Amino acid sequence: MKSSSIFQVGLVAVAPLAVSAASGSGKSTRYWDCCKPSCSWPGKASVNRPVFACDANNNPLQDSGVKSGCDGGTAYTCASQAPWAINDRLAYGFAATALSGGTESSWCCACYALTFTSGPVAGKTMVVQSTSTGGDLGSNHFDINMPGGGVGLFDGCKPQFGGLPGAQYGGISSISQCSSFPSALQAGCRWRFEWFQNADNPNFTFQQVQCPAELVAKTGCKRADDGNFPAFSPPSGGSGPTTTRTTATNPGPTGGGGGGGGCTAQKYAQCGGTGFSGCTTCAAGSTCTVSSEFYSQCL
Repeated sequence: MKSSSIFQVGLVAVAPLAVSAASGSGKSTRYWDCCKPSCSWPGKASVNRPVFACDANNNPLQDSGVKSGCDGGTAYTCASQAPWAINDRLAYGFAATALSGGTESSWCCACYALTFTSGPVAGKTMVVQSTSTGGDLGSNHFDINMPGGGVGLFDGCKPQFGGLPGAQYGGISSISQCSSFPSALQAGCRWRFEWFQNADNPNFTFQQVQCPAELVAKTGCKRADDGNFPAFSPPSGGSGPTTTRTTATNPGPTGGGGGGGGCTAQKYAQCGGTGFSGCTTCAAGSTCTVSSEFYSQCL
């Protein structure tokens, strides 16, 4: 649907905001335009650092001033900022947002728990971190990042990958098309047809929450006021990728994951990344796959 903001909107000091957790009912769309996320520019909000952008090979850029690939530059959305399943009832991901009564300074890097109320995902929950905003979004509108969701107004995927399959709005129509995507985007593409069940812009209720560490690990961005919002409580009843302890010993931190013994991380669970101290051995049938230096996942 939307495209992230291409241009920087000035390096300005952001005044502290009164903390009030946003909530309500909203609508969703989907997109993946490869553009540099608008919250990757400095000065957008009171955060520890802007959202990571990546070069064309999905390496995180340390310079937040690099121009967007949608504007002739070399900064793009990191492939690691695609959605993934935690279990069959819960997923994590990223979105462009526009909320009633707020501004970009209150949205950038904030996290929201979306509980879907329509379509095949009704009753499921997805926690998203806001990485972009856009002038073409309506009120309480979340444009969920998912590879194959359509490029929208701007197409940064053409300079990055030579283009992606699918319609400009809506994207691809079947999971089989995911195999033609760059390997780094295929898991996020399949998520749309597996966990998300190819839902077509479902509605939801939402509540602003503290950002789960897994989301912050992929963007590097955390709001100064994050601790003032309610902690997220995962919904009950989900099954699938939980972490199973097999001994009392926990492996040490790992950069890319893959080696630690003593416990097993189930499919879709985190298995590595800078500072990660959990299980690094994946369950049979899955492999610890590096998304970035900050996050590896059993896929």
